[in-house]
Amino acid sequence: MAKKATTKKQKSFEQTLWDTADKLRGTVESSEYKHVVLSLIFLKFISDKFEERRKELDDEGKGAYVDMVEFYNMKNVFYLPEESRWSFIQKQAKQEDIAVKIDTALHTVEKNNKALRGALPDNYFSRLGLDQSKLAALIDSINNIDTVEDKEEDVVGRVYEYFLGKFAATEGKGGGEFYTPKCVVNLIAEMIEPYRGKIYDPCCGSGGMFVQSVKFVENHQGNKKDISIYGQEQTGTTYKLAKMNLAIRGIAGNLGEVPADTFFKDQHEDLKADFIMANPPFNLKEWRATDELTDDPRWGGYEVPPTGNANYGWILHMVSKLSEHGVAGFVLANGSMSTNTKGEGDIRKKLIENDLVDCMIALPGQLFYTTPIEVCLWFLTKNKKAENITGHSESNHRNREGETLFIDARIMGQMVEGSRTQKELTKDDITEIAHTYHAWRGEAKDGQYEDHPGFCKATTLDEIKNNDFVLTPGRYVGAAEIEDDGVPFEEKMADLTQTLYRQMAESDRLDTVIRDNLEALGYGG
Repeated sequence: MAKKATTKKQKSFEQTLWDTADKLRGTVESSEYKHVVLSLIFLKFISDKFEERRKELDDEGKGAYVDMVEFYNMKNVFYLPEESRWSFIQKQAKQEDIAVKIDTALHTVEKNNKALRGALPDNYFSRLGLDQSKLAALIDSINNIDTVEDKEEDVVGRVYEYFLGKFAATEGKGGGEFYTPKCVVNLIAEMIEPYRGKIYDPCCGSGGMFVQSVKFVENHQGNKKDISIYGQEQTGTTYKLAKMNLAIRGIAGNLGEVPADTFFKDQHEDLKADFIMANPPFNLKEWRATDELTDDPRWGGYEVPPTGNANYGWILHMVSKLSEHGVAGFVLANGSMSTNTKGEGDIRKKLIENDLVDCMIALPGQLFYTTPIEVCLWFLTKNKKAENITGHSESNHRNREGETLFIDARIMGQMVEGSRTQKELTKDDITEIAHTYHAWRGEAKDGQYEDHPGFCKATTLDEIKNNDFVLTPGRYVGAAEIEDDGVPFEEKMADLTQTLYRQMAESDRLDTVIRDNLEALGYGG
């Protein structure tokens, strides 16, 4: 019953969001909707947190401290002067200068909270020239959303995912630019287990990978102070969103001084990360001119990635950022596992020969919000015989030199309730995949690793070489074993033969009926 209630609430929340954006149709370009709503949702969220903390102080008999910034910061809550509170904005919603008041509120919040520097829009609402009555209606709609009711909800990320999905078609965005599905992020986190060390995402979007990393640490009784976060994002509005997403959770992160292209302005040049989690834009074309970056040190002796597709540029960039014992888990389109286009096959061959490929997972289709593109997960590591750094000090952490694990999860997942087009990996799916990987690495507390036809196979370098260095899991795991139903072969064959005879007799009868009908119409042969 609890699950149904949650689903109903989610649909209602999303429909409310769509309704709020719809009120601006004809006033603002579709590509601007999500940023208008995101800014207001953020302001509502931090205000709700502020009011919640203010009431908590009153209830504890600490009313004298309700205007002391320190009593909010200690709970990772932003202190808001009156002109920055949602209640003030909501009361002023019908005034002609409401756009200016919203800009002032956002500016004041950013000025008074160091963690939000560079995160909030600058005079955004005033510049858009929004219709005052429609903006007021939007504020009224958002006012009905309780942003703090569910303590576990990733409100900002979910809003972003929803609006990217709704407007992707009209904005012409590619599949890789969507917010990464939560189940995929969860799976990567469960696989690489970022307990402590440096976490890096070279194309961090709204920061979902970082949020899930911190949740993983907290869910496993770790300390989020043991991890440090580094990222980069090219799009200015998304860069701001990522900073907001981290700030509202009290997560400190270095996302670079400015939004910038990771290939052309690497803001973490000397970084060596223990964990890399990423969902690069899929099959990004014309990402560099022919003569650009050809001598970039990040290619590290490999072929220069082709100009027509950035997939292998992302791979080599991440390899260059890995620490000696680091592990990278990232999403790419399925074609990356087998392509031989313009040197990509040579790069993949060398990655395999250098024994960097730890695990490959084929995922089910339809995981992304509005695109059916099929994707896979790559897991790379620089040292397969290294001591484990993820916290499994009690494990054997077996030597995996010259070996790669293949997992075919294409038949996993289920349709999202209420959707005919989107799938998700279930909690059980994620647990099974991650446990298989950790058992193979020697880290599982229960059970030894075994190959399972149709699902997983530990494969040697020679086997991969014999398959032309293709990394598609289906090539290695084979077909699932068919259960014996106990019926003798002779009996099955007799039944099938009788069925075939009946079908052949029915075919003869139908041929006769058709022939008679044609003759009755004067077309007899």
